[in-house]
Amino acid sequence: MTKLVEAIAKSLVDNPDGVEVSETEGRQGTVIRLKVDPGDMGKVIGKQGRIAKAFRTVVNAAATKENKKVTVEIVKE
Repeated sequence: MTKLVEAIAKSLVDNPDGVEVSETEGRQGTVIRLKVDPGDMGKVIGKQGRIAKAFRTVVNAAATKENKKVTVEIVKE
């Protein structure tokens, strides 16, 4: 699942080398954390969060196909 998140994020941003994806298992399922350069944050979130919502929808669809629960967090650090 991290490969999917990384591929989508790298296609959206201006600096693909700044994309970092990590995955952890939690009680509620898998949590995927996406970190991008501060200048690319708007490209990943989009106006009113539309791109982020679409991003999460695609990942959830892929996770459902594998019978998993996945949460995508966009981290600002």
